[in-house]
Amino acid sequence: MADEREIMTWDMFGEATRDLSQTVADDGYEPDMILSIARGGLLPGGAMGYALSIKNVYTMNVEFYTGVDERLDVPRILPPAPDFVDLSDGKILIVDDVADTGNTLKSVEEFCEGKVGEVRTAVIYEKSHSVVKCDYVWKRTDLWINFPWSDKPPIAARDGYVPEA
Repeated sequence: MADEREIMTWDMFGEATRDLSQTVADDGYEPDMILSIARGGLLPGGAMGYALSIKNVYTMNVEFYTGVDERLDVPRILPPAPDFVDLSDGKILIVDDVADTGNTLKSVEEFCEGKVGEVRTAVIYEKSHSVVKCDYVWKRTDLWINFPWSDKPPIAARDGYVPEA
């Protein structure tokens, strides 16, 4: 069925970020910073920051999606970009809501290369066709995902808003 979707509720989100954080902790990975990819990675990154006791949580804005399964040709990193001062040996955990094509995560990984000591990735959902195979994944699916923070139209639709089908 073409309209079938993965539906995430707020309760599932809480469970997913706790489980994902537990997986990171059980793996022994102790990041110095969480780098959340905006917008979808903001809430998971913040929740994981609390769960892993990491106060150093940053945001990187990457524009890629323009609608349901519609994207730009390549992801664009929007300013301001993070400055990794004193993190040349640091461990970064890049967090996003989903690795769909994986191109957004790949662009952020490439941005971090040579600037920090180690980079790992964590997502709530990973799709089988993602070019990035994430280090930490809560669930794998190939369905379009309705997240609780984006399943309703915006209250204020701005220029460039494309309603979901």
